[in-house]
Amino acid sequence: MGAVDDTPRTASRTAVLVCQGRAVADGRAAPGRFSDRLAARLLSTDERTPVDEVRAGTPPDGFRARTTYESVRACAEIMVPRTVAIDDALRAHPAPQLVVLGAGLDTRAWRLPELAHTDVWEVDHPASQRDKRARLAEDGEPPVVARSVRFAPVDLAVDDLGTALDGAGHEASLPTAWLWEGVVPYLAREEVRATLAALAARSAPGSILVLNYQAPSAKATAGRLLTRLLGSSVTAGEPWRSLWKPQHMAALLTEHGLRVVSDDDLQSLADALGSVDGSARGSASLRSGRVAVAEFSALLD
Repeated sequence: MGAVDDTPRTASRTAVLVCQGRAVADGRAAPGRFSDRLAARLLSTDERTPVDEVRAGTPPDGFRARTTYESVRACAEIMVPRTVAIDDALRAHPAPQLVVLGAGLDTRAWRLPELAHTDVWEVDHPASQRDKRARLAEDGEPPVVARSVRFAPVDLAVDDLGTALDGAGHEASLPTAWLWEGVVPYLAREEVRATLAALAARSAPGSILVLNYQAPSAKATAGRLLTRLLGSSVTAGEPWRSLWKPQHMAALLTEHGLRVVSDDDLQSLADALGSVDGSARGSASLRSGRVAVAEFSALLD
């Protein structure tokens, strides 16, 4: 295992965008199915400005501000079906341990009462975790509803995930729900394979993986590239590095001892929730974004 990298680094802007999307949708989309009151609290005053503008439906003047507005608006449409699908999967597959890989500004340990008997580990780059913990402490830390939450700083480029989790108290002998949301597109294929191998090595019988990934979409990729070229800071420095067709992802998961239980695109999930209006229907990002649930079949059989 390499030493933890404490080199100063800007915390993930994608994590902020995802949090902004949840803050926009809180109390407005899929009532009774989606809620995230903590999201807005984790944002700075400047980061809340586009959230308030989107919620009010008042686009700002100025090209850069309008680009940020549209990015936050579009993210909110994606976050509702993605969040609901993941939350439902965690409720349907309770486990004594939950490991959130690339946790960013995730709020589940603070908002899901179903985690009352679950110990949660948040795994992320040290810089991103420092940023999140500072945000949590800003106005006094909110109460944790999970049994516990622990932070495991890991730079997967140099650190061994298993060793880091051992050091943070994760028990490989107990079932684990692994949540891997919003990370896979930013990893190279060999990094995805290596991480899955690390999870398989620590997954006791009864463990599951809830996986969010991106299928190939020329339109979605072009849209992200255009946003970056136009000067948006949201995705700067965080390009997509791997996209997966569902059949290829299923084969990869099978290779690592997993059996796919479900794999749905966000558009279908959004349609079932009625969470997007007509203007968003058919969005490339909704069509290409997916949430899969898989069991560690090699260990269960």
